[in-house]
Amino acid sequence: MNVRSQISMVFHLDKCIGCHTCSIACKNIWTDRRGTEYMWWNNVETKPGTGYPAKWEDQEKFKGGWEKQNGKIRLKSTGKGRIVTNIFHNPHMPSMDDYYEPWTYDYQHLFNAPEGPDQPTAKPISMVTGDYIDIESGPNWDDDLGGSPVYGKNDPNLEGLTEEQKLQLFSIEQLVFFYFPRICNHCMNPACVASCPSGALYKRGEDGIVLVDQKRCRAWRSCIAACPYKKVFFNWFTGKSEKCILCYPRLETGQAPACFHSCVGRIRYLGVVLYDADRLEAVANLPKEQLIDGQRDLILDPTDEHVLEGARKNGIPDSVVKAAQESPVYQFVKVWKLALPPHIEFRTLPMLFYVPPMAPVMANRKNGALNSVSDNLFHDIDDARVPMRFLANLFGAGQEGKVAYALRKQKAVRWYRRAVTVGDVDLETAERMLREADCTIKEAMAIYELTSLCTFEQRFVIPPMYREKALEALRDPHEVKQSAGFGFLSGPRRGM
Repeated sequence: MNVRSQISMVFHLDKCIGCHTCSIACKNIWTDRRGTEYMWWNNVETKPGTGYPAKWEDQEKFKGGWEKQNGKIRLKSTGKGRIVTNIFHNPHMPSMDDYYEPWTYDYQHLFNAPEGPDQPTAKPISMVTGDYIDIESGPNWDDDLGGSPVYGKNDPNLEGLTEEQKLQLFSIEQLVFFYFPRICNHCMNPACVASCPSGALYKRGEDGIVLVDQKRCRAWRSCIAACPYKKVFFNWFTGKSEKCILCYPRLETGQAPACFHSCVGRIRYLGVVLYDADRLEAVANLPKEQLIDGQRDLILDPTDEHVLEGARKNGIPDSVVKAAQESPVYQFVKVWKLALPPHIEFRTLPMLFYVPPMAPVMANRKNGALNSVSDNLFHDIDDARVPMRFLANLFGAGQEGKVAYALRKQKAVRWYRRAVTVGDVDLETAERMLREADCTIKEAMAIYELTSLCTFEQRFVIPPMYREKALEALRDPHEVKQSAGFGFLSGPRRGM
């Protein structure tokens, strides 16, 4: 057993209000320099919708992540025999059309315009060329309109939905959408790290944060194509790749990342999990339908004596182990099984998990009147306006049962708390609902408290950072800097 620690995150989508405060906080701190104008390390998308960059989930187009071949996994976008032919052009890398051409406005015209009959306007100017442009897209161009056929019909997650289900999403009287905030997933098996010929990307041994060594980066841009979430960007001014660093300077001083700290809806949770790095390759090779359970099994119980012994053997400080024992992420992912990884079929084993959102029920018309009542206690989950297949494509690697389990448990907790506090729900029925959702009263109370009544310290359990005791010190630093996935045991060309 090779015990490692990893900073991990949970986003509770049922609480996200789509205010983009997280995006602005990140933008103001990290990507306000020349060459980063188009970068949004944190962005909030509307689902259904195409996202940013457009259709980033379509790996037939972008070839991101890993694929199984001859019983093993390899990078989709690059490899030893393929990288040379793509030195000057990578056909699977997003273009400016997939992102957007960043712009500002000719504000001086507002002050210098000659007197005239009309109010002067500030024309948009490209921040790349300096020329006047016609704005055609932006980082949240389909914001709040993702559920419309104009944008939503291009969402790759609609695959497998019937025409009736698509109509269910896009009919104007039934239109529904939800918000999907995204940052770098700091994956256990990051394709961006494995793809870099220069070894510039690496995964920190002490906390699993994925970073880019700006001195080693040689602008190959393989990382951009290899990341299936398209959260690595190329700075056209410096000629270097850049990405979310999870605000590690803030973490090292005990502060939450800027996007987490500024979150208005308090949807974000951050904590430490322990995992067995020796089993990474085996889990990444599992059949698609087994990946979610495989990743959960990879996460170790921080109270188990064998795990504690392995942590001490690897030099993990007791304070980090204690933080893992109090981690809200461990509860959501491993214990309650409420939080699910986004597109785990890409096989990068992302360490950002989402609690899927509840959706309005689809009422049916009987005898001329709308009816939304059923003898099935969970009928509103089965009849929700967002089809289960859509959520399963996004969070369940196509497995509807994983998403349904999380939604049923959420509803059961809600009904139980309503029976206790309001009293308009029969308590016996609410307790039966808990049993059918595989949830005890004690667990329901714990979920309710961590979801609704939690303090800042309960949402962000951040251990002290011991850089001088980092796991990197146990190995040659140059070797670690070139490490890929699979427990940091091999160089960047492993699996290519």
